[in-house]
Amino acid sequence: MTELVNYQEQGGVATLTLHNGKANAISPQVIAQMSAALDRAEQAKAVVCIKGQPGIFSAGYDLNVMHGDPQGIMALVQAGSRLSRRLLSFPYPVMVACTGHAVAKGAFLLLSADYRVGVQGDFKIGLNEVAIGMTMHNAGIALARGRLTDNFFTRSVLCAELFSPDDAVQAGFLDSVVEAGQFDAHVSAVAQQLRKLDMPAHRNTKALARKPWLEALDQAIDIDQHFLVGGDKG
Repeated sequence: MTELVNYQEQGGVATLTLHNGKANAISPQVIAQMSAALDRAEQAKAVVCIKGQPGIFSAGYDLNVMHGDPQGIMALVQAGSRLSRRLLSFPYPVMVACTGHAVAKGAFLLLSADYRVGVQGDFKIGLNEVAIGMTMHNAGIALARGRLTDNFFTRSVLCAELFSPDDAVQAGFLDSVVEAGQFDAHVSAVAQQLRKLDMPAHRNTKALARKPWLEALDQAIDIDQHFLVGGDKG
């Protein structure tokens, strides 16, 4: 089996590095391997750090699937929504090291993490579904509602605006942005800071704080499960 998600664990931090082609596409195989990697990290009680490749975190779902049959599209979107749901409720801290562009599902993964570090550069971050002819799925709207400010929600979800890393901090996609030369050190420092948290307190507080959001997301995923895919693809 081709390794699309590399798993490395050191010092209580499990790093999941995506490498699936030029776009770092989120395919069914990537989601399956990420889920297996999260199983390993949870068993190890590790902080999770999800990374991309230099210049690209992820450009979204695999277009080979998204241009295919409706059943395949919905299966992938549902799997992606469930992955986001798992990340939001993961019992240990989850961070993303956003190594470049993060669009569509790549941006949704940013919305699904506890802490997001971006790298300075001419990169675009956001949700472009409406611009490319896709009606946003209910789970995507729920994810965006939970993290973006009202103004940026409209600009992002309804107007498909893409943002620079600095503007992505304002919007709610990222928490901090650093220069490329400082990126790895900053990511490591954040991960180690997260390691110092009291993990039961983190887990319990996360569950309480996100309970309404997760309930709304569960309802949205259920609605999407029964959505008939035609010209409107989420």
